[in-house]
Amino acid sequence: MKTNQVVAGFLAVVLLTAAPLMTIAGTHGPDKRAAKTVAKPVTYAVDPEQSTIVWNSKKVGGEHTGNIKLAKGEFVFDGKKLTAGNFTADMTTLSENKNSERVVNHLKSDDFFGVEKNPTSTFKITKVEAISGAKTGEPNYNVTGDLMIKGTTKPITFPAVVKQSGDDVEATAKLTVNRLDYDIKYRAAIIGTAADRIIEDTFTLDLKMVGKKSKPM
Repeated sequence: MKTNQVVAGFLAVVLLTAAPLMTIAGTHGPDKRAAKTVAKPVTYAVDPEQSTIVWNSKKVGGEHTGNIKLAKGEFVFDGKKLTAGNFTADMTTLSENKNSERVVNHLKSDDFFGVEKNPTSTFKITKVEAISGAKTGEPNYNVTGDLMIKGTTKPITFPAVVKQSGDDVEATAKLTVNRLDYDIKYRAAIIGTAADRIIEDTFTLDLKMVGKKSKPM
């Protein structure tokens, strides 16, 4: 009888001791729950041949329009959301729609873009804000970034229409740039230019950027 009581007591002690240990093991053991998969940012390389940069500048009694070719660029998406991007324009390709050699050479001179010393202009996205409730074809992002022209970098914000589907992305936007921010003052009102010879302080850039998802390395 005493033997049975001793055995029963011993088993009780073992069980009481083992229970907390089993609880601790269950709490601190390997977590067998499925780990969440974090999507990696996806880069879309911009195709310079399908992309366009159209500039327009107005003056008293007229205007000039032309093109600048994109050298390279890329968009970065996190899922369906645009998060970053950078672009380089080849200023040596600057052209004018009427093929005026005089106008083009003057625009490339130090009076304007100083292309010999500054052969590229760049834009780097620093902030992106989605526009809620945007309808198809309307701007769905407000994009902020650093625009570098003629060696000077200034922030700029503009609305953009960005369409991303599968492996393809297309973005369009119109930027209004103040040339005085980049020390381009030729025939500006601020330097006392005669009223009938003034070139407006701002010019526009109509952008269309077409890209395709980059292949993993």
